[in-house]
Amino acid sequence: MTEPAAPQRISILLADDQALVRGALAALLGLEPDLDVVAQVGRGDEVLQTALAHRPQIAVLDVEMPGMDGIAAAAQLRTALPECRVLMVTTFGRPGYLRRAMQAGVSGFVVKDTPAQQLAEAIRKVHQGLRVVDPTLAAETLTQGESPLTGRETEVLRAAAAGGTVQDVAGALFLSEGTVRNYLSSAIGKTGARTRAEAVRLAEENGWLL
Repeated sequence: MTEPAAPQRISILLADDQALVRGALAALLGLEPDLDVVAQVGRGDEVLQTALAHRPQIAVLDVEMPGMDGIAAAAQLRTALPECRVLMVTTFGRPGYLRRAMQAGVSGFVVKDTPAQQLAEAIRKVHQGLRVVDPTLAAETLTQGESPLTGRETEVLRAAAAGGTVQDVAGALFLSEGTVRNYLSSAIGKTGARTRAEAVRLAEENGWLL
């Protein structure tokens, strides 16, 4: 009587800037008989090079990382290594993030408090060519709609999030102070905020500034 064939192992790249989280995730996924973590990185700008070196079938990427955010890294992977499917795992389940991730060609989007068994199953589904999205986040994204901010308003508000003055923002973006004030005023109005700080907070909570 022949032995049953061993399950096909799915090779995985993990990217998360928190070493403890990344290590714990690798350990949990390593307990699965068909999952194999072949590489780990802590920066978004290391994802593509590492993926090209190891050729993983699945990349599990955090959204917020130094060097490059996970969604931008996913877009790079889609161009350079289209056979590698991407599953985003993030602490911040913001609707704006999900919309951008889908536009970048991501196959799945789940939050970090997803139980390990469910995460493993999400990886398997993505590997099979299915799309996996956190249902609560999907519902919020449908009701929220697109970001109301223009590209330039987003850029100015992102620069303002660092806490600098109008003069600082103008210098960083090579704009006049009057132009910066106009963009900030428009962004405040579109977000329904009363102050610049509130506009930044609301935009960040909705995932519009990443």
